[in-house]
Amino acid sequence: MSPTQIIVVILAVLVIAALAVAARTVARRRSLRDRFGPEYDRVVAERDSRTAAERELRDRERRHAELTLTPLSPESRARYAAAWEELQVRFVDSPADAVGDADELVTRLVAERGYPTGDFSDQIAHLSVEHARTLTHYRDAHEIHLRNTRGEASTEELRQAVVHYRALVADLLGEDPVQARPPAPRQSDEGLPDQPEQRHPEEQEPERRPDTPHDVTNR
Repeated sequence: MSPTQIIVVILAVLVIAALAVAARTVARRRSLRDRFGPEYDRVVAERDSRTAAERELRDRERRHAELTLTPLSPESRARYAAAWEELQVRFVDSPADAVGDADELVTRLVAERGYPTGDFSDQIAHLSVEHARTLTHYRDAHEIHLRNTRGEASTEELRQAVVHYRALVADLLGEDPVQARPPAPRQSDEGLPDQPEQRHPEEQEPERRPDTPHDVTNR
């Protein structure tokens, strides 16, 4: 084989190897996008490079695989659904307390599933592997909860927090905890929201846009 032929063969092998690496990178990127959804774009925007962002997401997958997650029993799902319905009723008279209770309920639910509940950012990272599409709700709800603890949240913000928490609860339970609409924003003379509007399940909207305050999974 002549030197020219050897060079051509070497170049061909390098091109094939480069194409294989590129194809593998594209496939892994598509897999991460499919799994993490909007969380993929968020992490890419926050990191110095797409490579660093994808490295972090793969690390999340690795840590998530080390968890021992436990499916909820029918009794547990029923208990959390009942607790959530009571919480929405309490919102009418005490919205600030109801939001604090919602945060605690979510923490208990997450812990019972087997997720760590210490640091909020770690909790988000672990949840993102299987519940990425409701993390925006959880972040917004938790931020309002923190403002609520400082006495800085309005009644409408508290209502929105309950809506956001409900989206995550529905995702973790695998079903909407109640069939009623979340607390309505209409105010009474005393400045408290009226009783949540009740709707028949068949009147529920069949489809909602993702990542909105009413993005609740109905199954």
